[in-house]
Amino acid sequence: MGQLVDLGTTYAWMNDHDRPGSTNSGVVVDPDGLTVIDAQLTPAQGAALFAAVDALGLPIRRLAFTSSHMPFVGGSSAFVLPAVYGTAQVSAHMDQEPNIDGCCALYPGDADELRILPDHPCRRVTHTVDEAAWLTPSLVAAPLAGELDQNLIVQVPEAQLIFAGAVCSFGVTPMAGLGNPAAWADSLNTLLGWGEIFVPGHGPIGGNEEVLAQQAYLRACVDAQGDPSALGDGPWREWSGQEYHSINIERAALLAQGTDEPPASLLRLLGVS
Repeated sequence: MGQLVDLGTTYAWMNDHDRPGSTNSGVVVDPDGLTVIDAQLTPAQGAALFAAVDALGLPIRRLAFTSSHMPFVGGSSAFVLPAVYGTAQVSAHMDQEPNIDGCCALYPGDADELRILPDHPCRRVTHTVDEAAWLTPSLVAAPLAGELDQNLIVQVPEAQLIFAGAVCSFGVTPMAGLGNPAAWADSLNTLLGWGEIFVPGHGPIGGNEEVLAQQAYLRACVDAQGDPSALGDGPWREWSGQEYHSINIERAALLAQGTDEPPASLLRLLGVS
């Protein structure tokens, strides 16, 4: 399911699988306790993360959501006491009832666990982050465009480390069905200026090379102009989640035409079209 990796003053919970829905989480140590970044896809996965973090013997003071999408919040019921941080957009999404059927369609291997979400509801955001701000003496949280217009990243400046969460996906195709691939690609320039080590939401820990590969992929989706067969060659041909290529390309084309709506390819994958 995952393991806690010691990175010095921080930890990363690294998932055992590099595929959509199999996410990583982060832990930052401060004098008053811990900050956890993202809470896994399902209640069971969140409980496993909580058990590993709880074993560190320090109170969990804060939980930060880099996205409102289920792979980052679905296990948050395990974290009962911490304050919950997210952007205004993430907060608004967390106030809505989750689309369980859609989540099961996206992550069929985890469908049985996702079905119990109504009995283990996700935490809602208690503190919104509207601009870059120090949450503790060790970390800065900042909104950044990614798979949403307002994702969140967590920077640990002393370690030159970024918990990028939903903003980064290495070796796993990112999915911009509700985002803006062009804006996401541009925001990665900002990310590169914030650190040198990146813990992505999906895939192994990386550096500038991995961020630039993701940026090139998003720009290739824009350049395809709505035609999946026109997607250029690159390392993304070997990434998992190949079904997301058509979604990203169609979404970029819709936005280029001035149409801000979910692509039909995403709706088909969700089973609603």
